Amino acid sequence: MLKQWWKALTVLILAYVFVAGLINPVPKLPILHEAIRNTFFHPPLWIAMMVMLLSSAIFSIRYLRKGKPDDDLIAVELANTALLFGVLGCITGSVWAYFAWGDLWPNDPKTNGVAVGMLMYLAYFVLRRSFDDEMRRARISSVYNIFAFAIFIPLILILPRFTDSLHPGNGGNPGFNQYDSDNSIKMIIRPAFVGFTLLGFWITQLRVRLRRLEIDLDEQEESKKSASTHA
Repeated sequence: MLKQWWKALTVLILAYVFVAGLINPVPKLPILHEAIRNTFFHPPLWIAMMVMLLSSAIFSIRYLRKGKPDDDLIAVELANTALLFGVLGCITGSVWAYFAWGDLWPNDPKTNGVAVGMLMYLAYFVLRRSFDDEMRRARISSVYNIFAFAIFIPLILILPRFTDSLHPGNGGNPGFNQYDSDNSIKMIIRPAFVGFTLLGFWITQLRVRLRRLEIDLDEQEESKKSASTHA
């Protein structure tokens, strides 16, 4: 039971983020107004997504080094969770963009980079389905996963800084910390970063357990078929 403390912490943090994020006073900024409350959800979802993608790339590296199928399994499920958080990040970002800029998907280098990055990871899952041999699938998709992450990070964190961007902290725009003089944002967004990241690992853990169970059941079925054939 003591090993599950982080799950209780995840629930407490996210409960605090959701309640405080909706009722706590926030800075009154031009254009953003009450839409600034999305700060507590949209950026943390993206941060959690990037942590999941980094972890996925690390497990792909581990697979290439050690050849353990379980490392490949964990890498895939981390990428799955990251994609889920990416979709949620796109939805919250579109809602925010609509109320702040009047467009669900503005022509912005960061949003366009995110779209390209998401398509890259969708291609990762398509690539995995194109191989029947498990070892070959794991090796090739692991290499792809590592390079996809290496390309994804510059797309959403580096390139937007060299062009005009609507996002804070990019294209010469000041970040939110320039406006947040009373720490009303930081006291919620920082726990949100931790809470959503822990939630991502929790979801991944459940998915990995489910996949392991499915693999065990498939192996049992195969052994039964083999035994009945020999009988």
